[in-house]
Amino acid sequence: MAQKMTDEEWRAFVSYGTRTGKLSTVNADGSPHVAPIWFLLDGNEVVFNTGKGTVKGRNLARDGRIALCVDDDRPPFHFVVLNGRARLSEELDEVRLWATRLAARYMGEERAEEYGARNGVPGELLVRVAVDKVVALKDLAD
Repeated sequence: MAQKMTDEEWRAFVSYGTRTGKLSTVNADGSPHVAPIWFLLDGNEVVFNTGKGTVKGRNLARDGRIALCVDDDRPPFHFVVLNGRARLSEELDEVRLWATRLAARYMGEERAEEYGARNGVPGELLVRVAVDKVVALKDLAD
């Protein structure tokens, strides 16, 4: 039977390994746009980067509302959905710092600087989302 995750459990779950998130943003016509992202937790915020000219970058600049789903698609199945509002920054030192931290999680420490240099450039946005709602369930198939 499904159970709610504790605060500690959902934070550990979304931070485990190289799980990606499925980010939902709001298109100009009000329809949803979903894209996979690399992300990190920083306290009560989700942090990721994206190109300023991407669909998600444009959507976030216009309407900062997001939902982020992180799941484990293997039995007994678990998921976390985080909701919040994004704040954007183009401050290059911060963009580069977080691009490197993100790369360390997803590409490994040995490639972090390489990917940080590639992704921490003008035209990239640092996105911080203050989490204001969490739905986190574990053991859905038990």
